[in-house]
Amino acid sequence: MPVGISSKHKPEDAVAKRDYYEILGLNRDASDDDIKKAYRRLAMKHHPDRNLDNPKAEELFKEAKEAYEVLSDNQKRAAYDQYGHAGVDHSAGMGGFGAGPGGFADAFGDIFGDIFGTRGGARSNVYRGADLRYNLEISLEEAARGAETRIRIPTMEECSACHGSGARRGTEPKTCPTCGGAGQVRIQQGFFSIQQTCPKCHGTGRIIPDPCPTCHGVGRVKQHKTLLVKIPSGIDEGDRIRLAGEGEPGINGGPPGDLYVQIHIKPHPVFNRDHDDLHCDMPISFSTAALGGDIEIPTLDGAAKIRIPPETQSGKVFRLRGKGIKGVRSHTFGDLLCHVVVETPVSLTDRQKELLRELEAINIRDNSRHNPRAKSWMDKVKEFFAT
Repeated sequence: MPVGISSKHKPEDAVAKRDYYEILGLNRDASDDDIKKAYRRLAMKHHPDRNLDNPKAEELFKEAKEAYEVLSDNQKRAAYDQYGHAGVDHSAGMGGFGAGPGGFADAFGDIFGDIFGTRGGARSNVYRGADLRYNLEISLEEAARGAETRIRIPTMEECSACHGSGARRGTEPKTCPTCGGAGQVRIQQGFFSIQQTCPKCHGTGRIIPDPCPTCHGVGRVKQHKTLLVKIPSGIDEGDRIRLAGEGEPGINGGPPGDLYVQIHIKPHPVFNRDHDDLHCDMPISFSTAALGGDIEIPTLDGAAKIRIPPETQSGKVFRLRGKGIKGVRSHTFGDLLCHVVVETPVSLTDRQKELLRELEAINIRDNSRHNPRAKSWMDKVKEFFAT
């Protein structure tokens, strides 16, 4: 009795094969789109070039490819659904899957696009404009209080002669005959289908037979524009102000980029800034340091008085709370820190020299009382050399 071909009676070599739907992780009612998506996912996952350390990757990749070859062809899928593996004739190789639209070559081209960065299909020729940076130098007072200023920057504007088309007035750009306006061409190599940027139009999808003489076919010309920049109070060195849409214009109708204004603060003759705090040196005379007194110091809001206690040493720091800067991200003002610098008198008269010698003689008689820091230091020096 002859043995018929059925799903229940399969040759031994076919029995070892996994079910094609199981390989792709699909139900038998899966659509063509589901089959293609499942194959693309597995091909990307198991592609040998992405799994150099996995010896099983190539086998899994070939298994998924074989399943897709059958299930993506309507006739072979019908035969497989009815008779299983025995109903599929593999002697035809890949001849039926290389050229037709939607076949193996198209899907494999999409796989390579995902792996190597060039997706299948026409690439979008609309690009966002580049972001720009402008360095703006402002004073410490402007940074503390905020200000408004105008800047003049170069920009690329739409050519008024051709209205951005790049073609001479009275003419129009033509669709690229090489890529048909897609911006990319497909290169068929066996069952591989790879897309590349069109060498004729360089990806724009169009050519300009008669370029505009004003912009030379670019569609844009260099201009200058003036912008108003609002500087918030408390801004600090290195902060950036973003002006949305003021960067380079987009290409082929794409959105413009942004302009980032980078803040640099000029050196100040009196103050040094440390975030929200301000620091300044406060020179005082020898007599004021010794006897004490009141001195007037500047702040960003006007003058302020500091009482210097008697016997103040050089390097002492006086803190004026709330006399600093309220930063952009702060809720309170910083402080002003005044660093005492005792100034040695210069251009002395004979009388001043005489008085200082007399003072020094008195100090020497009771050095530990009048110059405790100097005596302590000398004691440490003697101890050091004694050892």
